Amino acid sequence: MKKSSPVSRSGRFSGGPAADVAQFTESISFDQRLWRQDIQGSLAHAKMLHKIGLLTAEEHRDISQGLEKIRAAIEAGTFDWKQELEDVHMNIEAELTHRVGAGAKLHTGRSRNDQVALDLRLWVRDERLALLNDIQVLQKSLLDFAEREADVIIPGYTHLQRAQPVYFAHHLLAYVEMLERDAQRLRDSKERGNVCPLGAGALAGSTLPLDRESVAKELGFVDASDEAKLAQNSMDAVSDRDFVVEFCSDGALLGVHLSRLAEDLILWASTEFNFIKIGDAYTTGSSLMPQKKNPDVAELMRGKSARVIGNLVSVLTLLKGLPMTYNRDLQEDKEALFDTADNLRATLRVCAAMLNHTSANRTVCATAASDPALLATDLADYLVRKGMAFRQAHHAVGSLVALAEKSGKRLNQLTVAELQSVEKRFEADALELFDLGKAMKARSIIGAPGTKEVKEQLARWRKALGK
Repeated sequence: MKKSSPVSRSGRFSGGPAADVAQFTESISFDQRLWRQDIQGSLAHAKMLHKIGLLTAEEHRDISQGLEKIRAAIEAGTFDWKQELEDVHMNIEAELTHRVGAGAKLHTGRSRNDQVALDLRLWVRDERLALLNDIQVLQKSLLDFAEREADVIIPGYTHLQRAQPVYFAHHLLAYVEMLERDAQRLRDSKERGNVCPLGAGALAGSTLPLDRESVAKELGFVDASDEAKLAQNSMDAVSDRDFVVEFCSDGALLGVHLSRLAEDLILWASTEFNFIKIGDAYTTGSSLMPQKKNPDVAELMRGKSARVIGNLVSVLTLLKGLPMTYNRDLQEDKEALFDTADNLRATLRVCAAMLNHTSANRTVCATAASDPALLATDLADYLVRKGMAFRQAHHAVGSLVALAEKSGKRLNQLTVAELQSVEKRFEADALELFDLGKAMKARSIIGAPGTKEVKEQLARWRKALGK
């Protein structure tokens, strides 16, 4: 039977846990990454205990200095993490108590239940800011790519079939828009997560005169008016992991968007499309086939979205059957949370770097965009301007497409007489619709992939992203 430190086992027990139990229940192997937030919370808690008279000035000073020395040791990589002390909280507290006699008073009015809830909220808050920065870096890379290839036109697709012409930049800016919604969701969720649980204790608060407001303000848990935001129910405070779910949910949708971007890049890089060339440093070869150049980075982007979706499901499933209040099951929320953040941030960074080394194959794109069938809808719009109902116009142009296929011609090779054989309202100017430059200029409504509109959107995003 392994002995455990007195700070991790109460007087209720005659001995420490069995070795296999200690190994099974430890979380220090992954929750040690909360150390910054744990020290940050402890410094604020100590300051409050001094304020309400439960620590002397000397004790407060010694505890604060002790915590700062522990911070320095962890940053230097010299801190000795002990598995037998279970978690990040007990490791830091045990070391503090070893260094400073008054360290044993730090846990006054506090439980690991509200302590971990605090640490997690602080960690998610910090990680959200880092993730927002990585999202913006990818947006800037997409914008740079779009500006480099601003005059390139490609077919837009529905059902993975050629549909209508769009500027390549317009396609890329669609992902900038998607990423902006991801950023908005992350920013919106901050307010719901920015609530201080410290003071809830194990589940029922404390009989001590804790100043929860001062701790909340010290740690930045405030509203727009700088008023403290406090958890209003002690039981909810220690058991709430909605903020973890929301982060994982926002992350899952971000992962889906990154996966969709990856899929487009993979398709475009294929021999069949050949719309883009990805730099050699961001592709791999084959162990068997020497000619291969595989878009492995994009494929892993697509694959990692499965992990973050799975992490969301994991946390939701973890929570669905828990009674109030704290249960040890909640220890399992961290690995899913950390994995989501780590994989999203890595994916965002490598994708941004890859796009900086990717270019459009302009000749191939131009050939694909020259397909006159892409402008079939423009022919229908022509008839609408002549007063025909769109459904009838759609049918007439469909008949023209069939006629062209039967005649072995491209749509723009039909004569005026052939056009009029289907619909008399066609005149010679109808063939001018197949001028791709004019066709792109004609897409002039807000949000369309027209020449002027895409230029304006590039300028708008350049300003919005501070480029």
